[in-house]
Amino acid sequence: MVLKGSCHCKKIQFELKITPAHLTECNCSICYRIGARWAHADNSEVNIICDDSDLINYSWGDKLIIFCSCKHCGCTTHWKSMDAQESTRMAVNTRMVEQSFTKNINVRHFDGADSFVFID
Repeated sequence: MVLKGSCHCKKIQFELKITPAHLTECNCSICYRIGARWAHADNSEVNIICDDSDLINYSWGDKLIIFCSCKHCGCTTHWKSMDAQESTRMAVNTRMVEQSFTKNINVRHFDGADSFVFID
């Protein structure tokens, strides 16, 4: 099954070509604030459809991840890795997918604020 999602104004769209084994909710300082629920994948399994001029890219701290948001409606749609060892990893925010398509996928909770382990 392909999961399709978009920001609110649909200027940023994505297609996840796999069904993820689980979704991840992280409690780090940014994921908690944006309320993301991530589906991780290799970037070859994700198609991001947008004009780069519609994106706002945000990174901080160790600069290993860039969070990508729509500059028009503000929705955070995905992140991509800047880590040379994991450069093909990324995630899409499944809060941008119709709820009925993700309701049966298990959600795991990740402690990105402290221990960097799953806490469920």
